[in-house]
Amino acid sequence: MRLAVTTLTVLPVRTGTVDRRSAAVAMSAAPLVGALLGAVLAGLFVLLGQGLVAATVTVAAGALLTRGLHLDGLADTVDALGSYRTGAAALAIMKKSDIGPFGVAAIALTLLIQAAALTEVGPWAIVAAWAAGRVAVPLACRRGVPAARPAGLGALVAATVPVPVVLLAAAVVAAGAVAAVPGRPWQGPAAVAGALLVTLLLLRHAVRRFGGITGDVLGAAVELTTTVTLVALTLG
Repeated sequence: MRLAVTTLTVLPVRTGTVDRRSAAVAMSAAPLVGALLGAVLAGLFVLLGQGLVAATVTVAAGALLTRGLHLDGLADTVDALGSYRTGAAALAIMKKSDIGPFGVAAIALTLLIQAAALTEVGPWAIVAAWAAGRVAVPLACRRGVPAARPAGLGALVAATVPVPVVLLAAAVVAAGAVAAVPGRPWQGPAAVAGALLVTLLLLRHAVRRFGGITGDVLGAAVELTTTVTLVALTLG
């Protein structure tokens, strides 16, 4: 649990032995960390009045509370995919410290869409979206999905989470999302399910292009799932 918190948030929590067994637990606990993050952000959103400024500040706070880690992963992944290269060549682009035009556009558009969506939803939708975003972590780390590199975060966590754990996490978050849209109890679960389906397509494409997942792909999956969930919660 300490590994989950220090990996997915800005909190500098000390961890014990870090191995694939502890990584499996940490990745499985990611949706819980996401729900806690969402609760903090929802409280801030309500405190600031739930307007456009509140939405923008809330999205910025979300980036700060995660050190911008997922946004960085999103940018690197989009840059690598945008290069149309595969294998080692694509991974080399992903590993560069700079951000290309595809990555810049991805970050800007993601933050803009999230802030705009927050102006249309309530506090519980924020909790649901941030929890759903972290379901993408065990989804990407489920058994059967390889690592793209022999070392790094991807290699540590890849294929560590049993599929039943992923299904349970998705089911719990979807059930919790029932309250995300008052008067439409089906929309929250549908939004979570739809977002995870989109993320499955991203992961499949990443495996095909890169040979597996990396830490950057995990970050991209988190941001994509969070954003698609928020958008889906605003429909209608």
